[in-house]
Amino acid sequence: MKETIIYNRVSTEDQHPELQHKDCENLVKELNFNNYEVLTEKESAWNDNVKREVFDSIRKGIQEGKVKNLIVWDFDRLFRNRIRIVEFMRNYSKIGLRVYSVRQRWFQDIENIPAPFNDMMKDLMLQVVGWIAEEESNKKSERTKLAVKKDKKGVTVSYKGNKWGRKGISKATKEEVLKLKGLTMREISKRVTYWDKNKHKRNLSIGAVHKILSEKHPLDSSQKPSSKGER
Repeated sequence: MKETIIYNRVSTEDQHPELQHKDCENLVKELNFNNYEVLTEKESAWNDNVKREVFDSIRKGIQEGKVKNLIVWDFDRLFRNRIRIVEFMRNYSKIGLRVYSVRQRWFQDIENIPAPFNDMMKDLMLQVVGWIAEEESNKKSERTKLAVKKDKKGVTVSYKGNKWGRKGISKATKEEVLKLKGLTMREISKRVTYWDKNKHKRNLSIGAVHKILSEKHPLDSSQKPSSKGER
């Protein structure tokens, strides 16, 4: 891993990820960092709980002393949580990491303030930036919740009326699975196929097979109880 890393964390919410990448490269050139590497991660920018393999590898490089400069488009590319942003900047700055942000260029200007006021200002401004990022994350979450509702049949739909979540399993597919009852779920999975929303033919997952077999279905002729009086 190289000494200078551009970390691009992009998601479906980002309008122009390619412009963010270009802005970061321009900043690297301005700082005269020639030996750099670009690492991109496609994860939701609104969720800090998902595992980020690329970011974790960068943190490992920082801890090993390999990464000295980290370039991001915005501090919220690191975390959307105020406390986690502050902790990251505090902890890794102690071992020599410098973080540069395209949107927070003023952060580097604080270095020119005489000590110890520069550290005090850094801490204060990081709290403010982290608070803004966290507030945006909360607003996004609330907008998503408000955009979802249930129709008259109890089906979850978006505000446009589109069904929310995965496409349900068709009745024909369920019947095909039930006909193969007696085989292992893996064998049934290999035999039963369906067409996804992109018109690709796929095998039904073992989990879906298990769900169908676990459901209560109308009794067929072989399962009907005996007539009254029979034992």
